[in-house]
Amino acid sequence: MMQPAPSLRPEITPQYRAEAEREIRAFVRGWTARDDRLAALSYGATFAVYVLTLWLAVASWPNGWLVAPLVVLNAFAGVRLYVLQHDCGHGSLFSTKRRNDLAGHGLSVFTLTPYRVMQSNHNDHHSHLGNLDERDTTEIHTMTLREWQAAGVWRRLWYRLYRHPLILIPIGGLFTYVLAYRWPKNAARVDPRGVILHNLGLVVWGALIWVLGGAAGLITYGATVFVAACIGVFLVYLQHNFEDTWWDRKPDLNPARAALQGSSALDLGWWFDLAVANITYHDIHHFNANIPSYRLRACHRALRQRYDVQTIGWAEALRSFTLKLWDEDQGRLVPFPRGARRVTPQSA
Repeated sequence: MMQPAPSLRPEITPQYRAEAEREIRAFVRGWTARDDRLAALSYGATFAVYVLTLWLAVASWPNGWLVAPLVVLNAFAGVRLYVLQHDCGHGSLFSTKRRNDLAGHGLSVFTLTPYRVMQSNHNDHHSHLGNLDERDTTEIHTMTLREWQAAGVWRRLWYRLYRHPLILIPIGGLFTYVLAYRWPKNAARVDPRGVILHNLGLVVWGALIWVLGGAAGLITYGATVFVAACIGVFLVYLQHNFEDTWWDRKPDLNPARAALQGSSALDLGWWFDLAVANITYHDIHHFNANIPSYRLRACHRALRQRYDVQTIGWAEALRSFTLKLWDEDQGRLVPFPRGARRVTPQSA
């Protein structure tokens, strides 16, 4: 009789889950090899698309019917550059640390993200993934249901506004990439000199766009930054905010389960994967951050042939934006309760 495929779903026993985790760890290790040729192709081609689409969008001004799709293409190229910079921060794009660091710093201006600060922030995120006591290291803040029930009117209002997609995505994106990264909260500890040089580089980049494209250039660039920021927050939200995600507290926190169940695998189509450098397969990225982006999709496809791994399509991805609170009792993300009574922290 055929044995069931190893699974990581909640109903599986801890012993069976641990066995599956060991098998998957061994399996994905075979996809961690760096290839500098593939890395250079991904890096160079993405940068070429970014520069070309920006130039064509500025040159096409003010023909909106042509500018608009070029702005979207440029925004996706910008997001892809950010993913490659993120790979460099993990040391997983090129074969050596020096090449990764040079490439990461080289993308800093075009992603609006200081390299060392991004690297530090993201390493903290990986270290505390799924930990309810370390939610300040996550990109999107999530309240628990008990915290919501104990909260006052103003805190609930703030959180409702914060989690509303029309605020979270456009305003949150602009705040993060345009404002917050100009002097991040940990800049003084991590790399203040790098942040200053990064900001000076942005000024030079903006001046170059002005000299070559005038006001039309700056307006077009601003539009691409806005669209890219929205795409970025859309992805960041879905990476850990979906119904069957997973959080816990120490000592019960299981890092492997937090990676594989608490991170999503978005199956949104080949073109979308290409556009965002496969960061959609975030579960195995968190499980093993040494897998280069150019191997993530193939690794995940091969993984699905052997293991029971949950994936999220467009319908579930969009529905995830209706989920707001982590219910510790049910172990899932839930919508805002309707007519729920307020409780005190003691009764929670």
